[in-house]
Amino acid sequence: MPASQATKTDKRTNYYILHQYFLKNGTQLGRLHDYLGKSLLPVLEKKLPGPKIVMQALVAPHMPQVAAIYGVESVEDYIALHQELLADKEFARALDAWEKGPEPPTEHSMSWLLKATDYSPEIKPLAKPPAAPRVFELRTYHSPSLWQLRALHERFAGPEIKIFHRVGVHPLFYSETVFGPSKPNLTYLIPFDNLAEREKAWARFGADPEWHKVRQESIERSGQISSIIQISLYTPADYSPIR
Repeated sequence: MPASQATKTDKRTNYYILHQYFLKNGTQLGRLHDYLGKSLLPVLEKKLPGPKIVMQALVAPHMPQVAAIYGVESVEDYIALHQELLADKEFARALDAWEKGPEPPTEHSMSWLLKATDYSPEIKPLAKPPAAPRVFELRTYHSPSLWQLRALHERFAGPEIKIFHRVGVHPLFYSETVFGPSKPNLTYLIPFDNLAEREKAWARFGADPEWHKVRQESIERSGQISSIIQISLYTPADYSPIR
């Protein structure tokens, strides 16, 4: 296959944009879902071919909270789309309606630029929608140093992912933060059918003899390579393309 043809057909999600909207109880949550579901997502479905997930927090440090994740081939693609949206009069009116409501649209928000790791899988849509909305677990492992983050990547790319799959943990992607908090880190997103399946999978992982061996060898080689772990649980919005 010619190189030019491969470039056009073999797309890869190289980056993920993570937006977190931190809200207060009241009208902000409904207004945000209205804006995302009726204005932003329909445009992104047409113009942004990568995976898209919109989720509402079940358990997180700040609640209410909504998180949106968009996969892109390049950062330039996302910047170009952002500029195109701002120049679109219909979208600009929808943005104004959300931002200029009776109260501020959010308490504050945060955006992360995540780079997919070399061992990160491509997100593939399910053959059929799940019978019930899944639970998504967002995990961020902060490493004390870059060399320890590299050791963490080596552990994941080697034995840890194999153990994950054996016990029922199947992350949608693995990434590290280019811009955002808690650098350097490894951030990944895991779907589970429900909370009970999540508990069972992590219990199997925690009891796995190979995992204990791998972890101990990792600590002896590189020390404690993930010093802080942040975990949030979400459910997908009913309009989220990936549920």
